Amino acid sequence: MGNGKVKPDDALARIRRGADEILKEDELRARLALGRPLRIKAGFDPTAPDLHIGHTVLLNKMRTFQDLGHTAIFLIGDFTGMIGDPSGKNATRKPLTREEVLANAETYAAQVYKVLDRDRTELRFNSEWFGKMGAAGMIRLAASHTVARMLERDDFAKRYAAQQPIAIHEFLYPLVQGYDSVALQCDVELGGTDQKFNLLMGRGLQEAAGQPPQIVLTMPLLEGIDGVHKMSKSLGNTIGINEPAIDIVTKTMKIDDALMWRWFELLSFEKSLDDIARMKREAASGAVNPRDFKLQLARELAARFQGQAEAERAIAAWHAVVRGEGDTTLLPLTEIPVPAEGLKLPALLTAAGLTASNSEANRKIRERAVRLDTQVTEDAQRVFPPGFEGVLQVGKRNFARVRLRAAD
Repeated sequence: MGNGKVKPDDALARIRRGADEILKEDELRARLALGRPLRIKAGFDPTAPDLHIGHTVLLNKMRTFQDLGHTAIFLIGDFTGMIGDPSGKNATRKPLTREEVLANAETYAAQVYKVLDRDRTELRFNSEWFGKMGAAGMIRLAASHTVARMLERDDFAKRYAAQQPIAIHEFLYPLVQGYDSVALQCDVELGGTDQKFNLLMGRGLQEAAGQPPQIVLTMPLLEGIDGVHKMSKSLGNTIGINEPAIDIVTKTMKIDDALMWRWFELLSFEKSLDDIARMKREAASGAVNPRDFKLQLARELAARFQGQAEAERAIAAWHAVVRGEGDTTLLPLTEIPVPAEGLKLPALLTAAGLTASNSEANRKIRERAVRLDTQVTEDAQRVFPPGFEGVLQVGKRNFARVRLRAAD
């Protein structure tokens, strides 16, 4: 290994954790046995200004490589971001302006070191080489693959069969991403399962350039807090790594138990696979409430991104609401504008985002699932005027500390 201490098979066991596929594992084992730091790359197009914990699935794997003595290359696709990654898309993706790309890239750079070891990280921008390539170089790159080869990619094939437009520049994206690996002389490239075609493109271009082809390691796409869809800001099911610790805790506590184990495997540094297997057995036997394990996960994530002290404050705030133990003023305060005559309880629950509609709110009230300052409330006709402040709760997992102010 790069640090001379970990045997290749032991390193592989740590690298394999949570991975969907390693192409090719025998090549990785041989590369690990070389005794030099390997160059591990993951590319991020700055299409949004903030990272969420779905992004950290790749960052965590990069950190694992770093802990084994290798170098992580966090590549910001400031050039490719102006093309727009078509992976998994059924329509042409709107490219970003140069100003949008740079603004988002600056935010990314400030966030990644919450996971990565700064001393073992190269932060790079692919405009370093593409800004110098010029039109002739891009044409030579485009000449290296055929349209037929590009149409082998699943999303392109589906769009072509459905007679949906595919812009020429979209065919450039896999080539450009692949060439990044040539420019950086990567040993390993990480990506989500939806990136496999692009990652393999890097292998082919490296071979054509006379370099050893990179190993491709794909990671699963993390489901968001809804437990169904891939974590995505557009779906509102994310936990941002810059969010307050209390939000990280409360959102983590909302995930269902089955998803918790997947999150442990993909996100936790503190729990080994053996630990997770033991925890599953203890939860299944009833020896431990799964909620207690979920709290451990919530604490770990909050501490990683906001520090241990803030994590402990957030856990205390959660206990204050859910168990009626402690100071609810630790919860973040949400101000809600209301008319001068105030709002009835169902409308207030909906305005606070705790129910999707007034009818759902009424149903929850009838089910005795609504609490006000930890006490069950059944008065659907109660009016809450401007100036009211308190903690509303629907069910065990949804709560908000609110203050009502007169609408402008």
